[in-house]
Amino acid sequence: MPQPWLSLAVILLATNLFAFALLGWDKRRAIRGGRRIPEARLIGLVYLGALPGLLLGMRTFRHKTVKRSFQWRLALATVIWLGALYGIAALSMGADPRGW
Repeated sequence: MPQPWLSLAVILLATNLFAFALLGWDKRRAIRGGRRIPEARLIGLVYLGALPGLLLGMRTFRHKTVKRSFQWRLALATVIWLGALYGIAALSMGADPRGW
């Protein structure tokens, strides 16, 4: 039986590769004037753990690097995601949520 952490690592790797490819695809469509991927969908990938893939895609494809509104929303989503991870970790280690 596979370890749960191994399964989680595979899922996170796939999610990050998908986010990276999606940014490349969106950049290509932007250059060609095609239909774009909504920014909300790109930001939503942060909540699935795809922040590294998004950041690498932004840097590699030089996409969404100037648009400050996107960067602010990305930062906010990252803070929310990290807070949720902290809460889940604390609860899984037996922390009492009433003591927060």
